[in-house]
Amino acid sequence: MTSVVKTQAASPDGGSEDETVAAVENGVVINASGYKDQLRRQYGLLGLAGIAVTVDNAWVALGSSIQISILSGGPPGIIFGLVVALFYYSFIGLSLAEMASSVPTAGGVYHWATIAAGPKWGRIVGFFTGWINFYGWMFDLAALTQITANIAINMYVVYHQDTYVFEPWQVYAIPHTQSLGMFFVIVGGIVTIIALAAMPRTHASNHFVWNSFDENNVTGWTAGVAFLTGPVLNGAFTIGTPDAITHMSEELPHPKKDLPKAIALQIGLGFLYAFIFGIALCYAITDQSALELGINTYPLASIYAQATAHSDGTQNIGATFGLLFIILWSSWLCVIGTVLTNSRIYWALARDNAVPLSPLFSKVNETLSCPVPATLFVAVIATGLGAIPLGSPTAFVNLTGSFIILTTTSYAIPFLANVLTRRQYFPKGPFYLGKYGTTINILAVLFITLFNTFYCFPFAIPTTVETMNYNSVILVGTVAITLIWWVAHATRHYPGPKVMSLYIFEEHGGIHHGVEVPAAGDGAGGGKEKTG
Repeated sequence: MTSVVKTQAASPDGGSEDETVAAVENGVVINASGYKDQLRRQYGLLGLAGIAVTVDNAWVALGSSIQISILSGGPPGIIFGLVVALFYYSFIGLSLAEMASSVPTAGGVYHWATIAAGPKWGRIVGFFTGWINFYGWMFDLAALTQITANIAINMYVVYHQDTYVFEPWQVYAIPHTQSLGMFFVIVGGIVTIIALAAMPRTHASNHFVWNSFDENNVTGWTAGVAFLTGPVLNGAFTIGTPDAITHMSEELPHPKKDLPKAIALQIGLGFLYAFIFGIALCYAITDQSALELGINTYPLASIYAQATAHSDGTQNIGATFGLLFIILWSSWLCVIGTVLTNSRIYWALARDNAVPLSPLFSKVNETLSCPVPATLFVAVIATGLGAIPLGSPTAFVNLTGSFIILTTTSYAIPFLANVLTRRQYFPKGPFYLGKYGTTINILAVLFITLFNTFYCFPFAIPTTVETMNYNSVILVGTVAITLIWWVAHATRHYPGPKVMSLYIFEEHGGIHHGVEVPAAGDGAGGGKEKTG
């Protein structure tokens, strides 16, 4: 007989509840995901906030993706697109923070969608949500590797301007060197902002920075459509990583209290850093035409060259190279953090037999505190996705757009399911939205639906097969692939995550909020008795 009893274990000092314990199964302590801890709970709030800021890497993300905004509004698009993204991601962040505070698991939205959808639909809803979330983060990793490769190429170009000819394959071929050093994200960002503000011989006019949207909109769309398809996407890519740290839940000693704080810090500090950087960057632009070279290019390098030029107009090669060096290391660090996030998502799916070769990818090296097979798999797949720019001149928009569309769709599913089931399956955590929860969840879903629709519009009109926006095709494709895997595998071999038996209340002999004791002699199809 298996016995699962929910518990509120005291902390070692005899004080508050131990947030890492969800239940005790046959004398074994299990966490909120329904498993025994396999990863070290090694990150406090400061370390978690560091991971959040690093994965978000907001100022680098903004500067490295401005090619999305340059042709659809210029500087005003960059700045105000970020503000709009902050507005609607605030509702997303609040909703995610509440769920993380209630059920902190490495599966994140995968597990939350399972719980929110209830006993009838939780298994299939969670399965699709988990896969959509994973695909989204894989596209983000591919975009980040393209950014890192672009930076490295432009560092080479600084010293070889007369002989260098750009080819798309060069972005794909750059090796993915990785190193730690949050110094480059925090201090490097401050140094970059100061350099952009202080070094230019002349600055752009206030009109150019704040009011030149129409004259810089060359997409063919009206101003409103151009703003929603380009600059807001740029802003969303800048701060759109609020669930990244939720996948580190099982490596935190105080996940219920620390995750909401870290999500707030990630969105708030990320926006503030990117906003200040964005303003300094826009005032440093002196030649807009030099930046309009296409979506897959890297206009930030040209802005750095304009900002750091000598008084006689010649390029300050050392300064340009130095600023690119800072952003290169920041990007490498961001790639590392994103691999960390992706590997935890895939590992969480593998533990529940939701992926091919689940026994392999669910393994953890407890000495390294790392799911090594899942991490290596993520790195290999990201390398393959990095080849996308070889076939499309607008590939970067497809990568960033698919990341935002897929991840926010994976957020909207548990939000909507939670509303439809009257928010009854999640126990109250330290961060609880209370009477405002339903309204905030609904607004988050509506904003996600609105903006994701515009992110599927062609980037410019008239459009061609080569310049078409394929985000909608990618969304449908990932859902179709997941459906095929559901039919071929999950219908018979996927039992659903263990959170189903910890949090979902079943009307007929089920469980409620982690309380479950199967009756003696129960078989696979036997009844269960509920205990409080």
